[in-house]
Amino acid sequence: MKKIAVLGHGVVGSGVIEILMKNRRLLERQTGEAVEAAYILDRRAFPGLPYEDRLVQSIHPILEDSEVSVVLEAMGGVEPAFSWLSECIRQGKSVITSNKELVAEKGDILLALAAEKGVHFLFEASVGGGIPVLQPLRESLTANHITEVAGILNGTTNFILTRMFGEGAAFGEALGLAQELGYAEQDPTADVEGHDACRKICILASIAFGSHFYPREVHTQGITRISAADVAWAARWGGTVKLIGRARQAADGRAALEVAPMLVPNSCLLSQVSGVYNAVRVTGDMVGETMFYGPGAGKLPTASAVVGDLVTALTQPAGSRPLAWGPEKPGALQPWEESIAQRFLRVSGMDREELEAFYPGCRFLDGPEEGETALITAPATQGELDAAGQAAQAAGGRILSRITLLEDNR
Repeated sequence: MKKIAVLGHGVVGSGVIEILMKNRRLLERQTGEAVEAAYILDRRAFPGLPYEDRLVQSIHPILEDSEVSVVLEAMGGVEPAFSWLSECIRQGKSVITSNKELVAEKGDILLALAAEKGVHFLFEASVGGGIPVLQPLRESLTANHITEVAGILNGTTNFILTRMFGEGAAFGEALGLAQELGYAEQDPTADVEGHDACRKICILASIAFGSHFYPREVHTQGITRISAADVAWAARWGGTVKLIGRARQAADGRAALEVAPMLVPNSCLLSQVSGVYNAVRVTGDMVGETMFYGPGAGKLPTASAVVGDLVTALTQPAGSRPLAWGPEKPGALQPWEESIAQRFLRVSGMDREELEAFYPGCRFLDGPEEGETALITAPATQGELDAAGQAAQAAGGRILSRITLLEDNR
């Protein structure tokens, strides 16, 4: 009998318990022994559950039980998760988490501690929910030099943008429906302002490029300013708008990270990802482009990834499937202002000739809106594009929207 503990009985934690109960015999075949959730930690009471006797409200019984070999964390937040999991690792217990905030902020520390103590620290469910992407990125693509990871990493924002582009809904209307259907929290800030996607792209970049990247250092922009006019222009251009997390290796070897609404051409597979689904595109120097697609969140898809890590922890020696990176390297992150980009711009108050003076080499779009001009800039640094925009506005123009291109469609 393998004894484990589950921290948190919310959406993901209860999903883990459900899988352990429903697929008990399958897991026993895969691990060679029965697996029992001996402790389920939550500060709330859940009377009437068939496993009510295993609910605890303190970490201490779990730490004191030497027979507990694996601890699964699904609470969220950095604390107390970081302190509790650190102590579990120190006591020789392997740790699995779905907590992207924890991994994005403290992943390098927990990985180093787990390596020192000879146990697992696994977190497949922290990015992409039920989509297997972290282990393939580290293992199946290990022969590749990864040059870019880009994707739709938040199902809530993708649902909202799908409604806006597919059905003409306004942002507020689409957000309200997402909340009604349970796809968005009552406070949707972490989703719509891009913070959730930022944590995930930091984890992906850390694996791809080998050093820790902190969310607070990554340029992050949400979708709250995307308008119906942007929808119309994007369709005219031949694409759509998606909230994209992107990590690229710049020409000088530094990593360029960004989370922002991006104009995605219809020729790109990411443009076809709709609803609450996620997709991650990984580009390697040998394999080219690969795509990982599936449900990016949800009770059972995310719990499925957690339990998959559990099987690994119970059957594989620690260190046999390394998923690790080092601490932050000074200078490894390219400042956003220095990254090369193209932008889609909507401008009023200036004609094409006037705009060409600020955006040499741009190309103009013919579109549905009167009284404004739309253009695609030539490649330049984000800082240069910002400076050009400020100069254009000082000369009487008004920039109505600016959206980075994921890639050009011409």
